Amino acid sequence: MPLALHWFLPSHGDGRHVDARKSNTAGPRRAPDLNYLAQVARAADGAGFAGVLTPAGLFCEDPWLLASALARETRRLRFMVAFRPGLMSPTLAAQMSATCQRISDGRLLLNVVTGGDPEEQRRYGDWLDHDQRYARTDEFLAVMRGVWSGDATTFEGEHLRVERALLTRPPEPPPPIFLGGSSTSAKETAARHADVYLAWGEPPPQLAEHVEKARQMAAEQGRTLSFGTRFHVISRDTSEEAWGEAERLIEGMDPELIAATQRRLGRSDSEGQRRMAALHGGSTDGLEVYPNVWAGYGLVRQGAGTALVGSHEEVADRLAEYYRLGIEHVILSGQPHLEEAHWIGEGVLPLLRERGLLAE
Repeated sequence: MPLALHWFLPSHGDGRHVDARKSNTAGPRRAPDLNYLAQVARAADGAGFAGVLTPAGLFCEDPWLLASALARETRRLRFMVAFRPGLMSPTLAAQMSATCQRISDGRLLLNVVTGGDPEEQRRYGDWLDHDQRYARTDEFLAVMRGVWSGDATTFEGEHLRVERALLTRPPEPPPPIFLGGSSTSAKETAARHADVYLAWGEPPPQLAEHVEKARQMAAEQGRTLSFGTRFHVISRDTSEEAWGEAERLIEGMDPELIAATQRRLGRSDSEGQRRMAALHGGSTDGLEVYPNVWAGYGLVRQGAGTALVGSHEEVADRLAEYYRLGIEHVILSGQPHLEEAHWIGEGVLPLLRERGLLAE
């Protein structure tokens, strides 16, 4: 399978700084209104990205509604809708995904977010611990896939119970399921139910370990998986320009915010979050943890904390290296997302096409 590059929809707002509170020297934050998000989606569509991740979270606009609206603004772009299986019925999710698949003309992808921030989970009313959340996700996906089949599905588990759940109009085809996480529980759940296993961007040797473990677990289930990862990106005409932009982002980070963010993330029960923190150690020094892999975002951002930084040629080289490890999907984002989509679309994607790596 060729490499599929996906972009990111900044449904929490956008700007030129990683620190969302910075607005003086770099202009105001961009509100995530439909007009701006449509610009980002159209830029990704025109550049040739395969899809766009539509994130979920307390500070994001609803991903299902945005995907439905923006499908009408684009021609071929696929929408990777992130959702939390603990917050809705699997039958309802099956119905929503079937409708979204139809109205988007088959352009729906699903990103199952089990959740790794206990504080945010409790704000949603979810009090399960890490492994219990993955156990519930396992049951949820078993029910949802059963309902997608068109047959009446009865299921009784520890967390979920349905009787003769069904859809009169199942999705055709069923949307691919992307499921992420660095823990053993995440890999086990992906091995049983996912189409694509995702892990946040780490140096190639570490990411290769995730791929191999998940591949082995899927083989034990008699299944095969595809693999993906998530990076921010800073790509410019020259390496010096790209690293200068990374330095500008660091200079815009408030030390108090770095400290507060690291204290909060230290309470997370996410294995992936722990691994992101280990890459930078809370320090602004030594952030290039592998050639062109920079851990600066993780100082003030929850979730994926690494970025590919370099010239267009260098970024293409790193993407090719990850592809050789077995990574077939890469979800990218940048500051701000509209301009950075053009940088990647004009500078990196043509190089990958020349090498015959990019999915068309």
